[in-house]
Amino acid sequence: MERYDVFHDILVNLFQEIMDIEEKALITAEFKNISVNDMHIIEAIGTGEPKNMSTVAKLMSVTVGTLTIAINNLVKKGYVSRVRSEEDRRVVLIFLTEKGKRAYQHHREFHDGMVKALVEGLDEGQQKILVKSLLNLRTFFDSYKKD
Repeated sequence: MERYDVFHDILVNLFQEIMDIEEKALITAEFKNISVNDMHIIEAIGTGEPKNMSTVAKLMSVTVGTLTIAINNLVKKGYVSRVRSEEDRRVVLIFLTEKGKRAYQHHREFHDGMVKALVEGLDEGQQKILVKSLLNLRTFFDSYKKD
């Protein structure tokens, strides 16, 4: 196969394969009642300080209204909690519950494994080339974003 064809095949098929495999790896008996998209919301919320809805919506590239629907479901399922900001009672802050933190860690371990597999066997020079290539790809995708 020509090098271009290999790159094309990987780029076109890899995203879908990652999504399919990620779903199988992430949705275990403990986390069977949430989707991969829910896991990505949990990742965006993170384990640090509570975040406001606007911040998480921006990280997810969705509207606050769309995020609210997903957060409502994650609250009902016990992964996320809400609290009003002490500084501004109009602001709703969201944070992960203990169950949400376990889901976050589970998701993080999957991603860590992906990164380790990506760089396995590459020397420092090869890793630098890979980083440059991935940054080029990121720049290409960023050119399609609408702000």
